[in-house]
Amino acid sequence: MWPYFAPYKWLMFLAITASIITASTNGALAVAVKYVFDDMFKPNDYTYLYILPIVVVVIYVAKSGFLFMQGFLMSYIGNKVIEKLRNETFEKMVRLPVKYYSNQSTGVLMSRITNDINLVQSSIPTIISMFRAVLTMVGLIGVIFYMNYQLALIALVLYPIFIFPLSIISKKLRKYSHLGQERMGDLTSVLQESFSGIRVVKAFVAEEKEVDRFEKANAQTIKYANKSVLAGNLASPLTEALGSFGIGAVLLMGGYQVISGTSTTGTFIAFLAALVQIYEPVKLFANSNNALQASIAASDRVFSMFDEEDEVIENKGTITCNAEGKDIEFKNVSFKYDNDIYALKDVSFKVKAGSTVAFVGPSGAGKTTMAHLIPRFYDVTDGAILIGGVDIKEYDLYSLRHNIATVSQDAFLFNDTIRNNISYSKANATDEEIKKAARAAYADEFIESFPEKYDTLCGERGVKLSGGQKQRVTIARALLKNPPILILDEATSALDTESERVVQKALDNLMQGRTSFVVAHRLSTILNADMIVVFNKGGIEAIGRHEEILVSSPTYKKLYEMQFKIEEMEQEML
Repeated sequence: MWPYFAPYKWLMFLAITASIITASTNGALAVAVKYVFDDMFKPNDYTYLYILPIVVVVIYVAKSGFLFMQGFLMSYIGNKVIEKLRNETFEKMVRLPVKYYSNQSTGVLMSRITNDINLVQSSIPTIISMFRAVLTMVGLIGVIFYMNYQLALIALVLYPIFIFPLSIISKKLRKYSHLGQERMGDLTSVLQESFSGIRVVKAFVAEEKEVDRFEKANAQTIKYANKSVLAGNLASPLTEALGSFGIGAVLLMGGYQVISGTSTTGTFIAFLAALVQIYEPVKLFANSNNALQASIAASDRVFSMFDEEDEVIENKGTITCNAEGKDIEFKNVSFKYDNDIYALKDVSFKVKAGSTVAFVGPSGAGKTTMAHLIPRFYDVTDGAILIGGVDIKEYDLYSLRHNIATVSQDAFLFNDTIRNNISYSKANATDEEIKKAARAAYADEFIESFPEKYDTLCGERGVKLSGGQKQRVTIARALLKNPPILILDEATSALDTESERVVQKALDNLMQGRTSFVVAHRLSTILNADMIVVFNKGGIEAIGRHEEILVSSPTYKKLYEMQFKIEEMEQEML
């Protein structure tokens, strides 16, 4: 964590200095008590009567001022550190490869950047409180040894006994805090899924099911919260119970010394005052340790993610990619996910620049997987994908993706204006460029009908727009990017016939002059493709134009006949 604090080292120095002064005032007050009882009430001597009240006021004012300085400075530093940590955590998250997200729920990732970092933030004032407590203890221990080393030894003999139970409690707290934070991630995941899929919940009358899921996740969270509370609340009572033996022994021995005349009343009362003050920071230290263990568990979860390799490190490439006018070759491509089953096996074919290639086949045949390999959302297990004769692994990852635009079945839009969603692919786009892309995508006709036109908010995931409208906005976004390579992943499969007709016109505009890969659901949309690749069980069954593979591929023929019958039935119903 030090690199995060380093820019504020001088402010930290001031805060630590303020903590030291604050801690020293407790010892000064204990010494003042001795003089109050021994010297302030001497007959006909008014010297200490005038001096001591002023000394006490000065001590308390100094303590309050430096306590404020320490608290403000450390809170300020803590907030700035958390700002940087949260920024770097999010930056790390968005740079992680797609395969990392395949194994993590959105809710867990959200919990890392919100709940876990909030716990890390709480550790900063906690650490300072513990630091001040230690300084206070050291100062007061020095005072009581100065006053009466015999009583000090008796009082402090029990302190080493505190260490063992507190160390056990600390381990338990860290364990339960870690498990509790994991369960909080699960809880956040349930929330995110329930709210994002609220229409599915409503459609299937599954409110009770979601409530049950939430209650189970919440119960697990509270289970570990209660375990943490149980362990944490043992610290303070344990400290007080053990401390009472020390105070009892001091009362016995100190009282004997005062009665026998070997010690003064003021010294004994001051000693007791200092001793009582020592037990307060001990309790504070024990209680602060509870919060610190939760923070340590949270920081372990946050910083463990920094050990993951991001895409830029994992996928090193130095050549700047320019795919304009270049052929693309798939050379003995094989791919498997985390299991040992190949999703693609030994796939080879070449694509001419500017041509349209359609991927067809039954569900699970490998069509979408092949499309995901082109922008390197995943890397091939064996073989290579070449653009202009160069393995795409040799290209700088970002420059490669600048050459590719994707329009998928899931038309994702941000909760922002239509203007900003279209210009997402080109930050410095002018209004005219945005409108030109919208016109080419046949989106301007509905955009202009909105009262706020291009400044209309799309809602979360584009919920305020229809399916066809969302898809046309995503097409406009791809048009504005103007890439040489285009991937259409079942872009019209979720649309009704009328919307599909308009969107298909927009896609035709988008595909002009580009090397286009179309993952096809409706075969009627790819009959004129330059090449159709039929996938089956992870391999290629046939390659060719529609007329050729209708004869050579049983899979394609079956799919075509099934869809032809469905379309006939749809026409009869109209």
